[in-house]
Amino acid sequence: MAENENPIRFGIMGCAEIARKVSRAIHISPNAAVVAVASRSADKAKQFAVQNKLSPNVNLYGSYKELLDDPLVDAVYMPLPTSLHVKWAVMAAQKGKHLLLEKPTAVDVKVFDEMLDSCEANGVQFMDASMWYHHPRTGKMKELLSDPELFGRVRAIHSSSSYYGGPQFLENNIRVKPELDSLGALGDAGWYCIGAIMWTMNQKLPTTVTAIPTTVLNSSGVILTCTASLHWTAEEEEEQTVATFYCSFIAHETMGLSVCGSKGTLFVEDFIIPFEESCAGFRFSSGAKFVDMHVGWNSKPREIEVANEFPQEAMMIGEFSRLVKGVRDRGLRPDSTWARTSRVTQVVMDAVKSSIDGGYKAVYL
Repeated sequence: MAENENPIRFGIMGCAEIARKVSRAIHISPNAAVVAVASRSADKAKQFAVQNKLSPNVNLYGSYKELLDDPLVDAVYMPLPTSLHVKWAVMAAQKGKHLLLEKPTAVDVKVFDEMLDSCEANGVQFMDASMWYHHPRTGKMKELLSDPELFGRVRAIHSSSSYYGGPQFLENNIRVKPELDSLGALGDAGWYCIGAIMWTMNQKLPTTVTAIPTTVLNSSGVILTCTASLHWTAEEEEEQTVATFYCSFIAHETMGLSVCGSKGTLFVEDFIIPFEESCAGFRFSSGAKFVDMHVGWNSKPREIEVANEFPQEAMMIGEFSRLVKGVRDRGLRPDSTWARTSRVTQVVMDAVKSSIDGGYKAVYL
């Protein structure tokens, strides 16, 4: 990342718990700085600033609109409830503020496209805040998965993201309130699962998406647990590709990804948040076979570790800020790669929800 010269000046819109982590990431990143914080009350913004040891020069606002009117702010990080994204994301884009948006991006792709159209019309950079894409481990995994000699063709994928919220969470958290985050576990945890699957498939949409009839809903109809399968068909292929995922608010912590190819396999247990901040690992095997009489294997999976200079959230801020600097300082067009990545994830998430609502029938894309 570039040195801290004319850093991208961030405004944080909303003081959700995740904003603490991103505030720290902005502080760590050499090309970014927090210059403003807004909440629904000035007192809450002040509490956030104190709690996170922000500079006394940071502007604190009791409304989101005030932050968007601040001429010092280049970009906004927006960790608001999903139902509020479209209003404030569109307004941010209209004010010329580059947008780092928490996931899930929107309640459906129609709303997502409204936000994205506003970003494109106003020449601002868009990225969703899925941090794991930016860890150097992710690049190393992609390198191996893309090697036709070591891995071959992708045949099967499984991802999971779950955690046990507990009674207080399941009663009061915004993620289980239909007026705030109506997608529940599918939007919060399933976003990662779908994103990992689509990342593995190079963002190629599946042919069909089918939810499995094991969905658990709360009394308000918000998803607490769901499972789905995705299928890719191609006439020239000897075998189809299939993916499954599981997401839940009522199961033990998981954040795993496994990919099986025609020549290799990859396993990672902590793809969303690494077990350690300074390095992350995964297992990879290629050409594994049973030995004579099937009493063992000819090789064990390689344990691969990838060190990182900055936490993955700081890498995300660094990449986003680099793109914004290109727009702000060099007159470049925003990079649409991250918007396309988010949109594909949103399309598949919509299809899972449609399958659930339609009695678990297959949805064709």
